[in-house]
Amino acid sequence: MKLKSIDRFSRITKEEFQKQYFKPQQPVIIKNFIEDWPAYSKWSLDYMKEVAGDKTVPLYDDRPVRHDEGFNEAHAKMKMANYVDLLKTKPTKYRIFLWNILKEVPSLQEDFNYPDFGVKLMKSLPMLFFGGENSYTFMHYDIDLANIFHFHFEGKKRVILFDQKQSKYLYKVPHSLITREDIDFSDPDYKKWPALRYAEGFEANLNHGEVLYMPEGYWHYMQYITPGFSMSLRAVARNPKNLSKAIYNIAVMRNFDNLMRKLKGQAWIDHKNAMAIEKNKFH
Repeated sequence: MKLKSIDRFSRITKEEFQKQYFKPQQPVIIKNFIEDWPAYSKWSLDYMKEVAGDKTVPLYDDRPVRHDEGFNEAHAKMKMANYVDLLKTKPTKYRIFLWNILKEVPSLQEDFNYPDFGVKLMKSLPMLFFGGENSYTFMHYDIDLANIFHFHFEGKKRVILFDQKQSKYLYKVPHSLITREDIDFSDPDYKKWPALRYAEGFEANLNHGEVLYMPEGYWHYMQYITPGFSMSLRAVARNPKNLSKAIYNIAVMRNFDNLMRKLKGQAWIDHKNAMAIEKNKFH
């Protein structure tokens, strides 16, 4: 893979962001953007344990997709207090994703605001993501192809990004939002996955208080180097092609895939994984 560092700025104006990154749809990291938020100094794993310790949270690991599991179905559940203790005690594959602050702990919304990047953020969907040391998300893109502002808290996280033009090199699984799940994007085996050599993307490490902008529909792989968590705010896709694809994903693709899982079972998953390789054989 040909990965270049994501641009980083200590500060950036709305006008600079719009001109240099949002309009050309390029990722960027802003280092000192949220220092005036209470969350900047308050939010830690211990604080989350304090304010949400009694909440039961859904957990996900890195097991491959199965035909008998529903869309985003949790692999386990645990009290937040116990989960934080686990994160701080030893490495774990368990992650939390798409945990809605407004629904679960409304008081947390007092610790941040919705910044003015020149785009309209969806204020009903502030989502938290947690992970243990060396846990990771599969390479994927979001079903709504939204513009994502990813605010990281505590620890360090590695991110690898690709735009949609690179899909032909990534072993994308048909009728889904993921690549082959047996690819280790942190240390890819180019003999097994030769097409990855042609993929051109971005990489960076995120630290506490940094903001990553991910443009519409960007593929992203995230690895927690140390235990930590992040919050994502999102804005609807502006590009008409991406917006129409988002509607298709939600209204058609997801329902079709679920139907085929019910009709064909694991054979459907196996077929899709085989097709991901077949489509990349020419590389």
